Amino acid sequence: MKRLLIVAHAPSPNTHRLRDAAMRGACHPDIDAVEAVVKAPLEAGPDDVLNCDAILLGTTENLGYMSGALKDFFDRSYYPVLEQKQGLPCALYVRAGHDGTGTRRAVESIVTGLRWRWVQEPLILRGEWQDDFIEQVEELGLYLAAGLEAGVL
Repeated sequence: MKRLLIVAHAPSPNTHRLRDAAMRGACHPDIDAVEAVVKAPLEAGPDDVLNCDAILLGTTENLGYMSGALKDFFDRSYYPVLEQKQGLPCALYVRAGHDGTGTRRAVESIVTGLRWRWVQEPLILRGEWQDDFIEQVEELGLYLAAGLEAGVL
């Protein structure tokens, strides 16, 4: 059984909906060999990363940067996982009220340092809330879980 870790900051009802959509996609009934685990960034840590086969990161755009909670997750996890998890398949979604560029760049910088492997372009959910954001994040969770199960990630 492979494990997909979803680390998602969800401070509002809409970001909760995104986190739940990621989990719903990852737990699609056609996927049997992947266990999905969702944690808030302040609850997740190095052991969670060491025990996963892929990671999906979710954050809000906060002043042109990732959420403080996701940054805290990286601060606590970076060195304990650095050597053991190089090549970890990863993806990102950003709920961006503006353009998400700074948030994306900040996460990409840390992921580059960790030597994780992007398996899809970061999903930037820009501007005013749109209900189709939910479907996009659900598809991202499904893509990661299906790729893990098929052994292509």
